[in-house]
Amino acid sequence: MISRADLKKMEKETEEFFKKMTFEVEINFLPQKDQTLPVNLKTEEPQILIGEGGETLLEIQHLLKTILRKKIEGEERFYLDLDINDYKKKKTAYLKEMAKESAEEVVLTKKEKILPPMSAYERRIIHMELADNPNIVTESIGEEPERSVAIRPNP
Repeated sequence: MISRADLKKMEKETEEFFKKMTFEVEINFLPQKDQTLPVNLKTEEPQILIGEGGETLLEIQHLLKTILRKKIEGEERFYLDLDINDYKKKKTAYLKEMAKESAEEVVLTKKEKILPPMSAYERRIIHMELADNPNIVTESIGEEPERSVAIRPNP
């Protein structure tokens, strides 16, 4: 667990990070889950920080995590889960629904369905959502950046 002092330092550094980027954001650190520190941002200009398909959001998350790890003296490993205006939350709900509907289609038609290309993060959501379904199997196929998930009937 991250200490209170380190958490305060992380909040201050996160505020400074977005100030230097000249973005007005409301930052909310949520309780740590395992080694993941969820951070929600609210802003008037989310599209700039999220980017196409959430790519900018993932890059900002990576950069901020790197900065915070350097500023915290402890050896505590942590992961940062940055969300802006609930973008990831909504995207996850959408992907889970797409996964369920696609799995139902595969079970009914007995034909493989290949989903559109998506990031590793998004593919993982699909795999996790369908992992307990005994009627189908999932597999990531293709090469980056065109990797996608194939959903097949379980023989």
